Amino acid sequence: MSELTAATEGVPDRFDRPALEAADYTGWRTWAELRASGLSDVPRLPGCYVVLRSSVSDVQFLAASEAGRFKEQDPTVSVERLTDEWTPGASVVYIGKANELRTRLKAYARFGAGEPVAHWGGRLIWQLADADELLVAWHVVAEKAGARHLERLLLERFADMHDGRRPLANLTG
Repeated sequence: MSELTAATEGVPDRFDRPALEAADYTGWRTWAELRASGLSDVPRLPGCYVVLRSSVSDVQFLAASEAGRFKEQDPTVSVERLTDEWTPGASVVYIGKANELRTRLKAYARFGAGEPVAHWGGRLIWQLADADELLVAWHVVAEKAGARHLERLLLERFADMHDGRRPLANLTG
């Protein structure tokens, strides 16, 4: 086990909504809600964000991604690969960092809406059949370097809790 403690700021003791809220994650908007609002309530500050499914069961994958084709690259991966990457029992499907949360999440939302935007990281969420129901929450940090540090802590905590596995869409980290 890692030496991380639940007292580490921004690192929850579990990866579900109540624990993330207790660790000061806010927002809890769907991608559609974020797009409709122009992400106006997302801070222009550094931080980390999580993308969460409301359910931990009955995952279904789309054969083709609905995300944008940046530089004409198709973000689709095989359903077999998605099944292999899936972390059973996990509700968090992606953990990301941002030097500026609003800008980063806006790019991610646009990519998921089919625009040719450079947000290749986390692309596997767009092959979830329930991608429109996913919730996005964020945690602000004091400085840009803190966002990368927090992301590493979050990924380490997640792996500790899930037999060394990462969230579905975290292919690196």
